[in-house]
Amino acid sequence: MMRKAVAVRREEIVGAALGQIRERGIAGVRAADVAKALDVSTALIFYHFGTLEALIIEAFRQAAETALATLRDELAHGGPADARLNAVLTLYGPTNPGHNWQLWIEAQAAAMRDPELRAVLQRLDRRWRDAVVALITEGVKTGVFRCEDPHGAAWRLTSLLDGLAVQVVAKTGAVTAGDCARWVEQAVKRELG
Repeated sequence: MMRKAVAVRREEIVGAALGQIRERGIAGVRAADVAKALDVSTALIFYHFGTLEALIIEAFRQAAETALATLRDELAHGGPADARLNAVLTLYGPTNPGHNWQLWIEAQAAAMRDPELRAVLQRLDRRWRDAVVALITEGVKTGVFRCEDPHGAAWRLTSLLDGLAVQVVAKTGAVTAGDCARWVEQAVKRELG
């Protein structure tokens, strides 16, 4: 049997770990379950990552990089600031299945006790908010938006989406996709004129 390249094997392990996190939550993930999903030994998991915590942090780091690549792609489209802001808020929003809010809510809860995971999440959060700040600032400069505090507006808008995500994910049926879209549109109008 041919051995896989280290990078390929690590990617497989990270993917399996993310699958286990989605299925069981961070607290329920065991190296044995990750190994079983790949039909490899638990020792191989520890060989590549040293500890389960290191694997979980790497899994979230890679998930964050994937989310940031999606953000970069959206920002690269160009066009008017209002259209790009709407696209970014939709991408970030709780009704976008690609954003994978269940995973991020799980990570935020675990990050309260894990400084390394917290740093990964803060970096992801900061990049999304910085993008929203930049789009609002651009819109103000071009006269599309009226806003005295782009930074505060970006935080309020993304915080609204964070809260709506908890409602959509954790309280299924409490808030609909239509509710989210309507409330975000209203908030954007209030914040940006």
